[in-house]
Amino acid sequence: PFRRLLEAQLQDQRREHEEEVEALKNEVDAMREELEKQQQAFLQSLQLSPEAQVEFGLQQEITRLTNENLDLKELLEKLEKNEKKLKKQLKIYMKKVQDFEASQTVVPAESRRNERNMQVAVQRKEKDFQGMLEYYKEDEPLLIRNLVT
Repeated sequence: PFRRLLEAQLQDQRREHEEEVEALKNEVDAMREELEKQQQAFLQSLQLSPEAQVEFGLQQEITRLTNENLDLKELLEKLEKNEKKLKKQLKIYMKKVQDFEASQTVVPAESRRNERNMQVAVQRKEKDFQGMLEYYKEDEPLLIRNLVT
């Protein structure tokens, strides 16, 4: 079991490393293409008159700033979307905490019975699955509290 776990972790790390290497290769290729474009633009600008060089330089800078603006807008949209998602999750967790606190104050005797039943179930599950634990999502706060105490 431990060897399999280590092998699985090693495979995960290898896969992550390969993905990272692939991403870096793609980034290098993109940078190489950008460098080639800049070199060609530079060579073209050297062949132009001084006034045309200034205009060409301004066009290049406008293009660069426009692309940078688009990238920043895309990043902003991603961050706003992530913020909304996190706010929804926070509301859900706050509701769960409130429900849990309400259930603890309303029915403490019933909770104690459930705790005893949960402890018995946990012991059985550990024996059957060698450390794995199966539980219902709504029993998670109770399980965590039992584990802490």
